[in-house]
Amino acid sequence: MTKPHAANLRKGRVSIPGQIYLVTCVTEDRAPLFRDFATGRKVVSVLRHHEENGNAQTLAYVLMPDHLHWLLALGEKLSLSRLLASLKSYSARRIGSGGQVWQKGFHDHAVRSDEDVRKIARYVVANPLRAGLVQKLGDYPLWDAIWLS
Repeated sequence: MTKPHAANLRKGRVSIPGQIYLVTCVTEDRAPLFRDFATGRKVVSVLRHHEENGNAQTLAYVLMPDHLHWLLALGEKLSLSRLLASLKSYSARRIGSGGQVWQKGFHDHAVRSDEDVRKIARYVVANPLRAGLVQKLGDYPLWDAIWLS
């Protein structure tokens, strides 16, 4: 199904190396593909791949059953759109479902200098708690934040 205003998400989108972004990607038809831990770990490995290759620094992420929230600092090699296209295509190939894994497009928010990045990260990783998936965050396996180390 084509979203009539999906192109509006791209209006005014800029890619600035070093800029912190909060992006959200949703599975096709909100299919809960990532309830399966092994499938979710494949997406996490793609996040790590992009970090290792200098495409992004992951500050925090949570992979919910049907969507991903990723707080990142954009690297110099890829634009934000190219990074997300790569994430989606590479993870879809790794998952190998034979069908469409991700919805087209993504939502992004460029974090302003006056915003508290750690507060945003806490909000991101607390998604499983707010969704009632777990009683304590430590019980949810598909999240991480750099401030843990």
